[in-house]
Amino acid sequence: MSYDRYVAICNPLHYSTIMTVGYCIILSITSWLLGFSIILMYIIKTTKLTFCGPNIIDHLFCDIVPLLELSCSDTSVIHLVVYIMGIPIVIMPTTIIVVSYTYIILAILRIPSNTGRKKAFSTCSSHLIVVSTFYWTMFSVYAVPSKGLTNTISKILSLLYTVFTPLINPIIYSLRNKDIKNAVQRTFQKRVIW
Repeated sequence: MSYDRYVAICNPLHYSTIMTVGYCIILSITSWLLGFSIILMYIIKTTKLTFCGPNIIDHLFCDIVPLLELSCSDTSVIHLVVYIMGIPIVIMPTTIIVVSYTYIILAILRIPSNTGRKKAFSTCSSHLIVVSTFYWTMFSVYAVPSKGLTNTISKILSLLYTVFTPLINPIIYSLRNKDIKNAVQRTFQKRVIW
């Protein structure tokens, strides 16, 4: 999405030649394949563990870290793989997003009219809000040492990035629509009058 916004704002005349259907399919397939291959490594490593204690995961879903806590085997290698793989998994997309938005902001600041700048910022703001919500909650779950988090806080933060972000995604994107904006304003004005 950040690359799409970058091309749309920084190269608007070349957008249709750069972001072709074939290129979008290649980007999607690459993302899916990278995601599945990373998860496959975790699955293969986890299937080699032995579990001899309780079989109840104290979490909202079957996450890798709470699952490793149930194992009787030595999980230090898997924890090392999780942290080593976590570095490029976090750094690569974050770098792409930061670089894209840096170029976007520089391009927007060069727009001479205020309405043009406002329109360009509103195009990017919804994506930036959703991405930052997702990254900050996920970062706080996986990058902050788990010793500092209680199980309840870890569950709440996991709930934020698995449920809250997808929930607010359509709301944030639909608020850009003028009809929906007007309907929300009318609803709140009626509530204030009552």
